[in-house]
Amino acid sequence: MSRYVTQVRVRWSDLDAFGHVNNARTVTLLEEARVDWLFTDAARHGVDRLTEGIVVAHLDIDYRRPIGMKVPVTVSMGLTKVGTASFTVDYVLSQAGATAATASTVLVPVDPTTFRPRRLDDRERGYLDRFLAPATPPAARSGAGTGAGTGAGSAATAGPAPDGAAARRG
Repeated sequence: MSRYVTQVRVRWSDLDAFGHVNNARTVTLLEEARVDWLFTDAARHGVDRLTEGIVVAHLDIDYRRPIGMKVPVTVSMGLTKVGTASFTVDYVLSQAGATAATASTVLVPVDPTTFRPRRLDDRERGYLDRFLAPATPPAARSGAGTGAGTGAGSAATAGPAPDGAAARRG
């Protein structure tokens, strides 16, 4: 059981009139982190079929605090469910060590020709199962003890974070 942890930079265009990331742009930060994990890292592990087509079937997000521009956002991702034709990603977004948002998405791989849902293959399931863990309890999602947000400034590489330890891209 591990989580994939990466950093996402906030862009000027992500900000709203109040100087923090717009709520809709927070979803874009989730997407960028997810692409780093499920397209880039998965392909490095020989799992490249997910790049052929995957859709978000459900999104749930809780905003905890504003996200500013000066410090990268750390996104920790794990799985709470892997089904035959879908999987559920659990996210913790943090900035400077404080949880800014928590979210989950149900993702469905699709056939690139028909765009209809398809079953996960054995390679995909093997890769995804490494990140399967029980859902994060609500108390832990508030930032206490998740290990997801250790702030910026530490140099490390993006990748799986064993046992909740954070790995980041600088």
